[in-house]
Amino acid sequence: MKIGVISDTHGSLYFFEMAMNYLKDCDKIIHAGDILYHGPRNDIPGGYNPKELAEKINALDNIVFAKGNCDSDVDQMVINHPIQSPYTVLDADNLNILITHGYTKSKEDMIQEAKKFKADILIYGHTHKKELAKYDSLIVLNPGSTSIPKDGSRSVAIIDSDKIVLIDIENNGNILNELCIK
Repeated sequence: MKIGVISDTHGSLYFFEMAMNYLKDCDKIIHAGDILYHGPRNDIPGGYNPKELAEKINALDNIVFAKGNCDSDVDQMVINHPIQSPYTVLDADNLNILITHGYTKSKEDMIQEAKKFKADILIYGHTHKKELAKYDSLIVLNPGSTSIPKDGSRSVAIIDSDKIVLIDIENNGNILNELCIK
């Protein structure tokens, strides 16, 4: 199974569509939160169109969401998929994947919880900064932000059968980092 991972779209239809160009062949899409609204601390991202973004998302049948700090009850009224909080769990290819936005706990606390829940992969968003690392046997992935990156480049991740790759969606799919799963 090929799984695409995206986070922090913040209402940008333009960058969501750019990201989906890299994730279109994925069997499942994970969104780690902050879907439609840009939030009061962020500038409005390029291509901001939350209404059309909701329509694009609703056309997908293979997406799961964790609720972010900028996601509200109104978002759930226009998105036809559950926006789950504080965690979403996905079991895929014998991998237990724990997904959270990550705004209520420290990274260390999220890692401890993921280990307690026997997760193989912890996915979080919120920081708008990419991370792909291994902590003991736990893989920790933050795909960064597609719309408002705080580390220089817009990105997504793909989990494939044997590896995870972080992809720069603005520079011809340049691979930014790669990690073997097993």
